[in-house]
Amino acid sequence: MIPRAKRRLGQHFLADENILAVIGRLAELDAEDVVLEIGPGLGVLTTYLADRVAHVHAVELDRSLEPAVTERLAGRTNVGLHFGDALQLDLARIVPAPGKLVSNLPYNIATPLVVESLDGLPSVELWCVMVQREVADRFFAGPSTKAYGAVSVLVQLAAERTGFHPVSRTVFRPQPNVDSALVAFRRRPLPPSFAQVRRTVTAAFAHRRKRLANSLELAGLTSRDRAAAALEAIGREPGARAEELSPPEFVALTDELARE
Repeated sequence: MIPRAKRRLGQHFLADENILAVIGRLAELDAEDVVLEIGPGLGVLTTYLADRVAHVHAVELDRSLEPAVTERLAGRTNVGLHFGDALQLDLARIVPAPGKLVSNLPYNIATPLVVESLDGLPSVELWCVMVQREVADRFFAGPSTKAYGAVSVLVQLAAERTGFHPVSRTVFRPQPNVDSALVAFRRRPLPPSFAQVRRTVTAAFAHRRKRLANSLELAGLTSRDRAAAALEAIGREPGARAEELSPPEFVALTDELARE
């Protein structure tokens, strides 16, 4: 009996294998690749990956899926199944280290998982993830747009988009109530101050209706006056809002604040 997807875990299993070829193309799969897959579900994508790469690490939270996915993967010795919460496991310690993250991500962890992987999984050079369409749009949204936010800044500082493909709801069982998309992006060198930039960005967007300087003060990062002066130093008005700054400007702002 095929297990039912659990909506509380954000599960939507792949049911149409035609999308696999698109994933393979956007992920630029190679026979020597080591791939990390989060949320293998019933193993449809896992099987496809295992037949094309050197090794697959598949991380699944739902232990009840083990019999089904194990049966589907029978005979494929290049797959390591890891059961646990991907946001809690120390994925940076798995061996061999993954060079690509290729997943149909559970909706409820997609954004934090990608953000955490930017600096938490330094071995990953390419991401190809299936996420809600609005999340995919948010990753590479431009400044002063509705979708632009902290996630946009952090992803764009760490990577450049290499591919995008809208995905029909009909490829999943059960069908989700939202549209999805595949988005692929390749790592670029992280700014040396990325950890500090992340704190600045998170604080800046914590209160979207407030001026950026006020948000930084509320977060306890600096005073409003110092933040306003730092904004002027990078060529921005002291009353600027977070969504007006580009990703490189957040790096410049963070570096300016560090001069205190």
